[in-house]
Amino acid sequence: METQERTIETTTDDGDMVVVVTEPTDAHQSGSWPTVLLFIDAPGLRPATRDLMARMAGEGYRVVTPDLHHRQGRLLYKEPKDMGEPGAGQEMMGWIAAMTDDQIQHDGARALTAAGVSDDTPYVAIGFCLGTRAVYRAIERNPERVLAGACWHPSFMADDGDDSPHLTAGSLQTPMYLGIGEADQVQSIAMHQPFLDAVAPLDHVEVMTFPGADHGFSWPGYPLYHETAAETSWTKTLAMFSAAFA
Repeated sequence: METQERTIETTTDDGDMVVVVTEPTDAHQSGSWPTVLLFIDAPGLRPATRDLMARMAGEGYRVVTPDLHHRQGRLLYKEPKDMGEPGAGQEMMGWIAAMTDDQIQHDGARALTAAGVSDDTPYVAIGFCLGTRAVYRAIERNPERVLAGACWHPSFMADDGDDSPHLTAGSLQTPMYLGIGEADQVQSIAMHQPFLDAVAPLDHVEVMTFPGADHGFSWPGYPLYHETAAETSWTKTLAMFSAAFA
């Protein structure tokens, strides 16, 4: 299915923000495609993100992606080659530290509105790395509207805070998929264990781990790409999203 990408300029409580929307080109169904809200990972909304958006849109979805790093600059992103530059890692960590859960959820809501998604329209969500915590928060805050959530190489699902996701995960009623690399050097399985323990009794939450897969396994052509982890997570995610909208 052919797709098209458009860039929308919108505003947030913290200034202007770009929203990228990718959807099928079929004019007869314009605006009627089921919506996927995508939460980016730390390196930002880069070409690899756009490629995945186009692939998902090709399955018949409108994919809405807010530029979560807008508080630091417009459409900032880093490629693997950039990470060798002095201070690049520290700069990217600064982008992450500059965002709160509330700000990210605000950005997601503003992105949906800018894309023409009405406040009562159900949607599904997918996130990568830090975006997985955003998926969980979206479900937590809008359990009747967010129909399913996919979390690829998750981050920050359990911490020492009194609002850590793992503390409420046991009451999760929304279908969720988590794909985790067993060789993840950034967010190990042990770091997620409190969350995994909380959701273990829930039949509607599926957790898959992948031997040899590291953090950021999603992106073809990147050093940490792991085909089995990425393609299995793709298949699981599509099946879950299809069932959610059935």
